[in-house]
Amino acid sequence: MNVTHLECAACHLEHEARRLHNLCRNCGKPLLVRYDMERVSRTLTKESLSTRRADLWRYREVLPVENDENVVTLGEGWTPLLHAERLGKELGIESLYIKDESQNPTQSFKARGMSAAVSMAKELGAKKLAVPSAGNAAGALAAYAARAGLECFIFMPNDTPRANVVECEQTGAHVTLMAGLITDCGAEVARRKEAEGWFDVSTLKEPYRVEGKKTLGYELAEQFNYSLPDVILYPTGGGTGLIGMWKAFDEMEQMGWIGSARPRMVTVQASGCAPIVRAFAEGSRFAAEFPNAATVASGLRVPKAIGDFLILDALRDSGGTAIEVTDDELIAATREIGAAEGVFCAPEGAACLPALRKLMDEGKVSSSDRVVLFNTGSGVKYLEAFASGS
Repeated sequence: MNVTHLECAACHLEHEARRLHNLCRNCGKPLLVRYDMERVSRTLTKESLSTRRADLWRYREVLPVENDENVVTLGEGWTPLLHAERLGKELGIESLYIKDESQNPTQSFKARGMSAAVSMAKELGAKKLAVPSAGNAAGALAAYAARAGLECFIFMPNDTPRANVVECEQTGAHVTLMAGLITDCGAEVARRKEAEGWFDVSTLKEPYRVEGKKTLGYELAEQFNYSLPDVILYPTGGGTGLIGMWKAFDEMEQMGWIGSARPRMVTVQASGCAPIVRAFAEGSRFAAEFPNAATVASGLRVPKAIGDFLILDALRDSGGTAIEVTDDELIAATREIGAAEGVFCAPEGAACLPALRKLMDEGKVSSSDRVVLFNTGSGVKYLEAFASGS
């Protein structure tokens, strides 16, 4: 195993790797996995990847599971990077791409994080897993917990898309619907987890979901022949994927795969729930809880992200930004992307298109930039959001 320790992302206190952890015991902030990158680079090479499996476990040396028999997989990762030529022509960007995460198991990018998190929970002896979710994370956890033979307890807002609820029920999870937002669901998990014997796999409240998500960055590097794009637009709720990619870029630089140049990272949020956008504009290190959060893009309805400072650091360090779009804009963009490229995006992913237009209008993205939009899931899971426009 190449893991050396866990490190607090805020105070940098080291924690032992081979035991179950949630947040830093000193300051309560997220823990990140650290590796012996010199050892990693002996076997994880650009050349070695050419003969490896076509899923995220191709990057085995920078994933935390020690024993292969504990890897819980449904074939997640290695999703297509689609050249969006028709859409790009309309926008005047020749090099426009869509990273289509809807082609993961459980039809969203959440499969990546849950594969890693459930694998580690299994390896470290957890028996019951719990999570608050706005939808897709619940579906992914339910599926991977079932695959691992672990019990799963899901807490979701009452207005979670019905497809997510049915998915969890049909993969054997214990599902509780609650009044309120994902933050309320998270508070319920926190209140009950000790007495119930649950291990909390909430976003960034355990160290391993981000490890699965970071493979997005490794894949982009491979798919672009180790020349990273100029701009990445990423729909941001909890922000694990953006944080993970930023971590992957640092790891790849340590291995000599890429240089110090980084894409400009752009957080995209809905106007009805835009805590990162607000904090970025104010120059704040942390994001205050967004009041009365509301958007049809349920994955963006995260009023308070525990990894807010990591998201904001990546945006600022990369010369990126944060931008919001309305629900009307992102729903209209779903149809536009679908008609131009044949990709039925989740509303969260579709939000990247109007965000890109605004950035171009502001002169922050040029026609010569190589741009990646992240579609984080399938629109099939959000049929209620499109019902009025059908």
